[in-house]
Amino acid sequence: MKFEKEAEEIIKLVGGKDNIVSLVHCATRLRFKLKNTSIPNKAELEKMKDVLSVVNSGGQYQVVIGNKVSDYFATIIKKLGLNESSSTEKGEKVSIISMIFETISGAFSPLIPALAGAGMVKALLTVLTSFGLMSDTTSTYAILSAAGNGVFYLLPVFLGITLAKKLGANMFVGGAIGAALLDPSYTALIGAEGIVDFLGVNVKPIDYASSVFPIFVSIFIYYWVDKLLKKIILKDLQLFLVPMFALLIMVPLTVILFGPFGTNVGNIISNSVMWLIERSNLLAGIVLGAGMPFLAIFGLHWGFTPITLQNLNTTGGDPIEGAAVAAVFAQIGIALGLFLKSKKHTQLRSLTGSTSITGILAGVTEPIIYGVILKYRRTIPILAIAGGIGGAICGAFGVTCNAYVFHNIFSAPVYTPFLGYVLGVGTALVIGTILAYFFGLSDEEIKEMEEESKNSVKENMEKELNLEGSKDEKEVEELVSPIKGEQINLSEVDDEVFSSGAVGAGLGIIPEVGEVISPVNGTVTTIFPTKHAIGIVSESGAEILIHIGLNTVELDGKYYEVHINSGDKVVKGQKLVSFDIEGIKSEGYSTVTPVLVTNTSDLKDVIVIENKSINKGNTIIKVVH
Repeated sequence: MKFEKEAEEIIKLVGGKDNIVSLVHCATRLRFKLKNTSIPNKAELEKMKDVLSVVNSGGQYQVVIGNKVSDYFATIIKKLGLNESSSTEKGEKVSIISMIFETISGAFSPLIPALAGAGMVKALLTVLTSFGLMSDTTSTYAILSAAGNGVFYLLPVFLGITLAKKLGANMFVGGAIGAALLDPSYTALIGAEGIVDFLGVNVKPIDYASSVFPIFVSIFIYYWVDKLLKKIILKDLQLFLVPMFALLIMVPLTVILFGPFGTNVGNIISNSVMWLIERSNLLAGIVLGAGMPFLAIFGLHWGFTPITLQNLNTTGGDPIEGAAVAAVFAQIGIALGLFLKSKKHTQLRSLTGSTSITGILAGVTEPIIYGVILKYRRTIPILAIAGGIGGAICGAFGVTCNAYVFHNIFSAPVYTPFLGYVLGVGTALVIGTILAYFFGLSDEEIKEMEEESKNSVKENMEKELNLEGSKDEKEVEELVSPIKGEQINLSEVDDEVFSSGAVGAGLGIIPEVGEVISPVNGTVTTIFPTKHAIGIVSESGAEILIHIGLNTVELDGKYYEVHINSGDKVVKGQKLVSFDIEGIKSEGYSTVTPVLVTNTSDLKDVIVIENKSINKGNTIIKVVH
């Protein structure tokens, strides 16, 4: 068996056989489910030669191995006498609060692009009407307003779909339950004169458009109804009887019981948060501004999303995001401060420059949190200070966010009062920048970077000379793009293991066509059973991983078709895999495809060619052997 000693060491360091419930793997990671995640020795694991990183996320203890993961997996499985379904023991207990937040996160995550995009449309309309460039009485405004409001109005439908999928029930039946609450036959009963009843039971019709909590309660109940129906209905009849009875049961129960209950729960929670804010805007601003990034690290910030949407629906403005916006600009300030500090440190300068731009223009700051702040931990108290002060100012002015948007410069018009917003985010940005510049890096870190920078300049000069003077084609190998699409930097890939470069150097591609070709002449070394990733070794020895989509191992091969076999010799441009882009997206997964050279450390250099739009066959990487 390969890596026998290393496998034994990994088993030992994750807590031994008795601590392991199950083990699966994807293209790069061993995904352990453990009884107790506090037992593993992360520091010692990361010291192992082939271990690139260790991540505890999503209920899995992930040991990142890279292209050797399948060999490690096979050896560990044999030593454990374990397979994916062999254990019936439960893993480490998760608190109810954690489960709730994780479920909320899973329900809202697929909707964030639509919610954020629609929010920006509303922000644009605010600008146009504020400056007199468009009247809110025109048909043009009405059509654009529909573009901005549609996803919010139909939120019960979308949440019915995503939440049912997250829980494991039929997502389209979940969507149908939400749709029933918005059907004109039901909405016509709202405000109707006389008694409204269902089979003699009094009903109080409520407007559920843009609501959150009622559909959450309803779909949670539907999940158990669906399981019960599948137990008592013959399998041959389940196709139509299960959804039929689910709708007959859930829609009346929702309008009679679960909907009003969910509405009351939402109002209680929202009113409680608002009460706290009203008692002390200043204190609430400090807590939200300083604490929101740390909640985001653990995914707990999703717990505020239903409250935010509830506030937007009932009052038209949300003070939670009105204060939390300061945290975003504090993070951007830290990235800017380190960017200005790192004039000679090309790697850090590149990272902080790109992440600060992403934060300013898009409001996406996860690359700053994971790539900068958690790496340079002297910036953590700076984040709390800058965010807390900025949040306090926003809170003192009573700033509210009046549309669901990502916090970036383009969404500025949706905050009121505007002066308080500008002072709050401006203060957070300036304090974050100044403190990060003067205190964000230790003298030792700066000295190490200076040495790395000198070595990097020297190495780059040597490489350029080698590239210009070399006539041996095998010294410089060109990899062509395996997919037609839009190229993005590896740091922009929404997976910290890939974006950190732990697996290898490379880039990401947003596919436009669902077809993968070979980027080199070589041999197919690995085809994962789930078909979502393929490994190739070129004739010159470059080891390449093409990972089609993020977390798509969970699709178990659905939407993928492989056209070659492991061990096949392939030529540059040969079709390897076909995949259904829309099908993958419909399941809530990203199709962003990392293309990586996984044995980067064994090579003289891996040079990524910067492109925007790339066709299959365009050169994307040069490998120097």
